[in-house]
Amino acid sequence: MDISAVLRSGHTKSNMMRIVRYVGNDPEKFAVLIDIFFNGEYRMTQRSAWAVNYCVQYHPELVKPYLNKCIDLLPDKEVHSAVRRNIVRLLQYVEIPRRLKGKVYSHCLDLIDDLKETVAVKVFAVSVATKIAKAEPALVRELQLVVKKHLPHTTVAFHKRSLDILSR
Repeated sequence: MDISAVLRSGHTKSNMMRIVRYVGNDPEKFAVLIDIFFNGEYRMTQRSAWAVNYCVQYHPELVKPYLNKCIDLLPDKEVHSAVRRNIVRLLQYVEIPRRLKGKVYSHCLDLIDDLKETVAVKVFAVSVATKIAKAEPALVRELQLVVKKHLPHTTVAFHKRSLDILSR
């Protein structure tokens, strides 16, 4: 299968699922897909992100070789918000290595606190930061402060996603 050709043919769920089934848990096929995600033009990046997320949801180990690169893109304001959104989304499904937890947590707080960031990015960042903070009471308190600061000015989705951390 030519993944690029399928992505060019349209942004549909059936195309995305064809790619996900084709990739399966094959690291070489995933490498082709994630290369499009990292290096494709905007439309191709956007379309590949959907399939990347499903592949990682079903087979989290596939993203391990690319985790550093994904995390390094989070603070990059030159990349489209769809890239950041899909990276924080896929981080929900991955066991983040201990050596990267601080970096990921810090990036997530910055995303939540950024007034120009999209709500979707913030919502997924809350989930990832909560996952990391659960083991550390000081991080829970810090995350609660950042989340509470934004509650009066955000959406229902942000409120709902924040309930877990706020109830601690």
